[in-house]
Amino acid sequence: MQWRALVLGLVLLRLGLHGVLWLVFGLGPSMGFYQRFPLSFGFQRLRGPDGPASPASGPADRPGGQSGPSWLQPPAPGEAEGRRRRAPRRPGQGVCGPAHWGYVLGGRGRGRDEYEKRYSSAFPPQLRAQMRDLARGMFVFGYDNYMAHAFPQDELNPIHCRGRGPDRGDPSNLNINDVLGNYSLTLVDALDTLAIMGNSSEFQKAVKLVINTVSFDKDSTVQVFEATIRVLGSLLSAHRIITDSKQPFGDMTIKDYDNELLHMAHDLAVRLLPAFENTKTGIPYPRVNLKTGVPPDSNNETCTAGAGSLLVEFGILSRLLGDSTFEWVARRAVKALWSLRSSDTGLLGNVVNIQTGHWVGKQSGLGAGLDSFYEYLLKSYILFGEKEDLEMFNAAYQSIQNYLRRGREACNEGEGDPPLYVNVNMFSGQLMNTWIDSLQAFFPGLQVLIGDVEDAICLHAFYYAIWKRYGALPERYNWQLQAPDVLFYPLRPELVESTYLLYQATKNPFYLHVGMDILQSLEKYTKVKCGYATLHHVIDKSKEDRMESFFLSETCKYLYLLFDEENPVHKSGTRYMFTTEGHIISVDEHLRESPWKEFFSEEGGPDQVGKSGHRPKPQELKVINSSSNCNRVPDERRYALPLKSIYMRQIDQMVGLI
Repeated sequence: MQWRALVLGLVLLRLGLHGVLWLVFGLGPSMGFYQRFPLSFGFQRLRGPDGPASPASGPADRPGGQSGPSWLQPPAPGEAEGRRRRAPRRPGQGVCGPAHWGYVLGGRGRGRDEYEKRYSSAFPPQLRAQMRDLARGMFVFGYDNYMAHAFPQDELNPIHCRGRGPDRGDPSNLNINDVLGNYSLTLVDALDTLAIMGNSSEFQKAVKLVINTVSFDKDSTVQVFEATIRVLGSLLSAHRIITDSKQPFGDMTIKDYDNELLHMAHDLAVRLLPAFENTKTGIPYPRVNLKTGVPPDSNNETCTAGAGSLLVEFGILSRLLGDSTFEWVARRAVKALWSLRSSDTGLLGNVVNIQTGHWVGKQSGLGAGLDSFYEYLLKSYILFGEKEDLEMFNAAYQSIQNYLRRGREACNEGEGDPPLYVNVNMFSGQLMNTWIDSLQAFFPGLQVLIGDVEDAICLHAFYYAIWKRYGALPERYNWQLQAPDVLFYPLRPELVESTYLLYQATKNPFYLHVGMDILQSLEKYTKVKCGYATLHHVIDKSKEDRMESFFLSETCKYLYLLFDEENPVHKSGTRYMFTTEGHIISVDEHLRESPWKEFFSEEGGPDQVGKSGHRPKPQELKVINSSSNCNRVPDERRYALPLKSIYMRQIDQMVGLI
C-alpha cells in the first residue's frame, strides 16, 4: 500500500508541475497516447536494469525463427469476439479529448535512448522552413521539366528528358495505357498543387493551357478509375479553387472564367458512362474508349477498388451540375459490390466478374484492389452526409478489425507482435499470403480520419521502418521473409499522406523527422537529370525512366503541407478533404445537399423514388481534430515519442533493420 500511495503521489505531482519526470520502477501507467486504458498500478511487470521488459515478440525472441511472427496465426476466438463487441466509431467521436492525456504524463524511464535522441527533439522553425522549401523545389523541378520536355504529352521520362503518351504499338501494355489518355495528364493532375503552394501566376497559366489545349475526344482506351481520380477529380478541384469567393490561396481567379473546367469534367464523365451500361450487376467495365465506348473485347473482370471508388468525384459532379446521373451510377456500383460481401465475415474480395457477380479474386486486404473502396465509403459520408455510406464503412471497418488485424490488442501497451493487417480469404478469414503492399500505407491516414489514432501510429511505424531499411517502399514486402517480393518504387505518396495526417492529428515532431527522412531519400535516390524517376530496384537503387503524375499531385503536395504549418489549408478556417489522388475539396453544405428530391433505389433509375423509405437527412459533419471536438496534444507531450522506444525497436528488428 505504501508503494501504491507513493506512485499515486508522484503522478499527481507530475500532473501539477507539467514537466517533472517521475522515476519509478515501471509501475506507472502506459504511454499509449490515443486510446483509453484504465490506470493500473500493478507490480507484475517491473523494469529491469536495461529498461522496460521486452514484448515477447519478433525474430530476436524466437531462436532460429522456428515459429515466426504471430501474424501467421488467426486471432484467438476470445480476441476476435472482443473486437466484434467493440462498437465502430463515428467520425468525430471523442478519441483525443482531455481524458486521454491525464495518464500519459509519466513513465519516461531513465534517460533518453537512441530513438528519443533522434526523434523527440523539437523541430526548429528554420529547419521546417528549409524542408518546406525543399519540398517546393522538388515539385518545381519536376513540374518545370515536364513543361519543358514533355508537355503536351501525358508524362515525363525524367532520365532521357522527353515526353510519354499512350503505347499505341501495344494496346495490351495496360501499365501505360490504363493511365495515359493523351490529355496532358501530368499538367491536369498538378493544378491544385500549384494553388496550394501559392503560385497564382503559374496556376492561372496552367488552367488556361488546359482549357485551350486539352480535349477528351481521343481514340484512347483508359481505365475508368484512373481517369476519374486523376483527371476528373483534378478538374473539379481546380474549378472549386477558382470559384471560391474567399480565395484563401491568393488570387486564383481566371479572367472571364465561364466554368470551363466544370464543363470539361462533365464531358469526360459522359465519355466514361458507357462503362456502366450493359452490365448485369451495375458494376462498371474497367476500361472505356473515350471516342467509341466499351471495347468489344473488354474484360468482364474488375477490381473492387477500381469499380467502387468513383463516388466522390461522380458525386461532386452531380451535385455541382444538379444532375443525379453520375452519382447514381457510382452509388449503384458501390451497393452492388457491398451486396456481394461474404455473409460469414463481411469481407469483400479483390476481383469480381461484373456480369455474374462471382468473386474471381478472393483475397481480402487493405492494399491494391481494395484500398480506396474503404477510403471512399468514409470520404463520401464526410462530403455528402449520406448515412448509408457511414453505415457501410463502419461495418467494413469492423470486419477488417475482426479478420485482418493481427498482433497485440494495444499499440503502445502489452506483449506480442505489433498490430499488422494481413491478406486473408474473404470467406474464411484464413491467411492467404505473407506480404503487404505499399498502397496499404494509406490506411493509417484513414484511421486518423475516424479517430483510431493509436492503431494508426503502430501501422505507420511499421511502414516507416521498411522505408528506413531501403530508403523507399518496395511495392510488396514479405513480412515473414523480411524481404521485398516486388522491388520497384514508383514514387508513391501513401506513406507521406499518412505521415502528414498523423502530424496534423498529434502535432508530434516525430512525423516531421519522418518527413525529412522521406524527402532526403527521394532527393538522394530518385532525382535525375530532368525530374524524379521510379526506382526499379529498392536495394540496388536502379531506376526506370518514368515519373508518374501522382508524384506532383500527391507526394510533393503532402510533403509540402507537412512542413508548411501556415498554409491556408490549415489556417483559412475552411474544412478540406483530399481525394484518393490528393486533390483538395472544400467540405461545405452545398455538397451535402443534393439538388434532386427523390431518393433513387438500386432497382430504379436516378429519377425514380426509392422503395426503401424516406431519404435520411444529411448527418451533421464532425471533423476529426477540429478544435470543437478534439483537444490538441498538450505541449508537455509534444516531444515524446508517439510509440514507445521498446516497440519502435521491436518493429525495426522485425523488418531486419537491427
